[in-house]
Amino acid sequence: MTPTPLHQLVQNYLEGLSSPEELAQLNERLRTDAAARREFLEIVNLDSALAEVTVAVPSLEETNFAADTPETLATEPSGRSSSRWSVTLGVAASLAICLLLGAFGYYAYLPPAQLAIVENAAGLDFVAGAKVGRRTYEITAGTLELVTNRGARVVIEAPARFTFQSEQLLQLDYGRLAADVPPAAKGFTVITPSGKAVDLGTKFGVDMPQGGNAEVHVFQGEVIASTTTGDDARNLKDGEALRFAAKDQSPANFRSAAFIQPGEVVQLHAALQAGQQVRSVSEIEKLRDDPDLISLIDFESDVRLPGNYRTVQGRWPGSKAAELVNIGEHVKLNVGGEHPWPQLTLAACVRLDHLGEPYQSLLHTDGWDKSRKGQVHWMVTKQSTMRLALRDNKLAPTDQPNSGFPDSQIAVLPEQGRWVHLAAVYDADKQTVRFYFNGQFDNEVALSQAYPGLLGSAQIGNWNEIDRKLSGRVDELLIMGRAMSDKEMQALYDAGNPYH
Repeated sequence: MTPTPLHQLVQNYLEGLSSPEELAQLNERLRTDAAARREFLEIVNLDSALAEVTVAVPSLEETNFAADTPETLATEPSGRSSSRWSVTLGVAASLAICLLLGAFGYYAYLPPAQLAIVENAAGLDFVAGAKVGRRTYEITAGTLELVTNRGARVVIEAPARFTFQSEQLLQLDYGRLAADVPPAAKGFTVITPSGKAVDLGTKFGVDMPQGGNAEVHVFQGEVIASTTTGDDARNLKDGEALRFAAKDQSPANFRSAAFIQPGEVVQLHAALQAGQQVRSVSEIEKLRDDPDLISLIDFESDVRLPGNYRTVQGRWPGSKAAELVNIGEHVKLNVGGEHPWPQLTLAACVRLDHLGEPYQSLLHTDGWDKSRKGQVHWMVTKQSTMRLALRDNKLAPTDQPNSGFPDSQIAVLPEQGRWVHLAAVYDADKQTVRFYFNGQFDNEVALSQAYPGLLGSAQIGNWNEIDRKLSGRVDELLIMGRAMSDKEMQALYDAGNPYH
């Protein structure tokens, strides 16, 4: 049978033989032709299936069949095409063998014992080099980094349940997954209850919440995303994301930083081995006994804080964090009462998905009223710097940035997509604001007018629907009624740093 032009383009693509012109032709067909996208998916799925047959069914020259196996099946045809999906005599013979073996009561298909191996694991009992086969795995805490037989690198974050149906097909019932797919593993596919993603040589992520709808995020390259029925297939490229429902799709906010990447797992594991989680717990217990503590929010309580957010894994295996994504999502707080606070320390361990517009709201009192001088608004600005604004405070004449508010000098941007410790220390008596990044002092801003801080009813995340939200995870929020020192701030970060 003569391949159609599309089949020939796909065959060359799967074999890594495509010229730049052929790649451009294939991309254009997939971008503009829904039927071509469906056909491409069918061919890629067949390619994966035949790859498994190639691995699972041994060469006939090496196989000793039972005495009642037909002798005609004991000779392997010569001259097979190198293309797995081409309809050749060799493939037909292999399929015939499978059918005949099934008829005689033998297992026609034995999946390989190993479809992937464990590369790294943080907070799990898996050891490096452990084999991952065709069975269902469920992880309740931690992060797992796997490498498939074809070299696709996959990071899965708990809580998750997944099954490798083949080395090229992973079923994700729930969980969060990031994949880095080399050319040898093109076509690697992730299937979820609400949709699937077929790789075209990319780095991408799939977020499948329990009881929710899956999202696909393309970090680099291209992915074909479709519903579980295979309808409405779409090409997604760099920086694009899609949310699946059972029967349709809709654009989603791109969140590359929401996914733990391969290089991060080894650092998380090293920190656990070094005892960082134990030190962090010990430091938190010390803070709870501090007489100046106003509030320590770590989301570990069984009593859920009010608000609109998703509870996900924090920076430690099995810990909890609040994840906020869309405008309107928030955690509702009531801290500090009506007490005026001449000194305040605000510190948070966060993982930011998005920087730039709009402002990223770390902690905002509900109002910004002239009658309530000293209301606190702590955020990351459009320029990715930290800001601590108190109502009716004024900067000193010698310290007048364009914004008119105390800002840090260092931008948070280099830490986007990693756990970062942010802190601001306010002293109304000294008329200063000091900023810290990962325990390190950044800068001090002088004030000419400084009111005691007012807290009370407040939110993490959304403040209004115009320019304030938070996209990311908040693992811990500390509010102290005193100005912590540089030494204390460094010790706080060192104890809670999840990387090593």
